[in-house]
Amino acid sequence: MDLATVVELYRKYANDLAAVRDAQRQLLTTFTGKVKAQLDDIEAEITYLRVRDARPRTVVEIGALHGWSATWILRALKDNGAGHLHSYDLIDSSERHVPDDLARNRTFHHGDVREKWRDLDPDYVFIDAAHSARFAHWYVKNLFPALKSGTPVSVHDVYHFRWPIPFSEGAVLMRHLAERGIASFTAAKPRRDGAYERLMDLRRDLGLAEPIRDSTDNPMVYFTLP
Repeated sequence: MDLATVVELYRKYANDLAAVRDAQRQLLTTFTGKVKAQLDDIEAEITYLRVRDARPRTVVEIGALHGWSATWILRALKDNGAGHLHSYDLIDSSERHVPDDLARNRTFHHGDVREKWRDLDPDYVFIDAAHSARFAHWYVKNLFPALKSGTPVSVHDVYHFRWPIPFSEGAVLMRHLAERGIASFTAAKPRRDGAYERLMDLRRDLGLAEPIRDSTDNPMVYFTLP
């Protein structure tokens, strides 16, 4: 996963992504009060594009909150014509916010994924849960070794600054990847490495730049397990 690959995916699925963006913009109008859409635009789009390209049979989402990330994943599975999402969370708010036409391809598991993870056999893993070093130590030591080689993984809230916060989930994750020589990609604006600006230019060229949400951090990290 690198910038060139992301650019290629944007171009390949530009028309489908435009339709999904319109649908997600409309869905966001139903999110009121304390209901939160937790992904920024570019990281949500890359999630959609990566699921489209990987064509997973089973996606595991660890941390669903109010369902915003689930809907992006589910739209990718729907456009692929196959695949099922398993979401794990301690709260069941997402059950009330994922539209019925998407929810038929989703199973929600209420509870702590650390008590249920041995039942998982995903082809794609999306992590946006307890953002603590303790939780990161758990998934790099227990979950990652149990996953198939070649499994794409996304982890949210790593780069809200140029570097991960010390002793945070992001710091634990990035140290784990570095020690194992696992390359990763982020479009995080705070990284100031040019990826965010390149993708903004590309999205303008493709007519995809109108914001859905105001936040522009895009702190998610993408990688593939060896």
